[in-house]
Amino acid sequence: MTDPIPLVALPACRWEKGGQSYHTIGDKYVRAVAAAGGCLPMMLPSLSGSLDLDDLIGKLDGLVLTGSPSNVHPERYGDAASDKAEPYDVWRDAVTLPLIRKAVEAGLPLLAICRGLQELNVAFGGTLHPKVHEVAGRDDHRRPQADDLDTQYGPRHTVELAPDGQLRAVLGSGQVDVNSLHHQAVREIAPSLKLEGWAPDGTVEALSRPGSPGFLLAVQWHPEYRATGDPVSARLFQAFAGAARERARLRQNAANVRAVS
Repeated sequence: MTDPIPLVALPACRWEKGGQSYHTIGDKYVRAVAAAGGCLPMMLPSLSGSLDLDDLIGKLDGLVLTGSPSNVHPERYGDAASDKAEPYDVWRDAVTLPLIRKAVEAGLPLLAICRGLQELNVAFGGTLHPKVHEVAGRDDHRRPQADDLDTQYGPRHTVELAPDGQLRAVLGSGQVDVNSLHHQAVREIAPSLKLEGWAPDGTVEALSRPGSPGFLLAVQWHPEYRATGDPVSARLFQAFAGAARERARLRQNAANVRAVS
């Protein structure tokens, strides 16, 4: 019997135009999950009132939290709303924050990218800087002002990886060069999360959650861009996909046992 292809959910962003709502995911995330991970990507709409999260998690083999132009709403981490933290996507927040907690508890393999790292931190009680470039001593981590995508997503700074960290073990290196396209960043790390990597200015670049029953890594940069061509990005997606494939095999075996019992 051939191994099943892992089913990986990617929560969608929601935005409005012309009086209509749209659920969207950047193409580069979907392609990275399929091409670099060998998994089947599935869009999860931002319909919090219509989703049975427990039932959904039981049918999935992995979860990828993507980046987005939007920010986590400040009220989710105890701050007041302000134009400094806009734009928001409260519909996505309403799905991803409870989904993260349930997925982690269930051991569902999870890879979080950019906004996804920020969501993970907030879901477990951490806080955020709406604009990290306005914090004294921090660098400007925003997207380079260039039309060329290779320039926008080109290397911007190094990330030092924790010597005893899960990410260092996955990447096989103590330091990596990464891109940088964000203005929101972690302020206080959630109590149950571990710092896995940091930028030269101290900005949090990677997190994990020790003791979680399944694969869990979060990065602030964008490994999905050219995920099959960059060795660091490929290793990250392959590690996630390996965990998703193992869960898919376990789900298939359990289904086969039920079928013959």
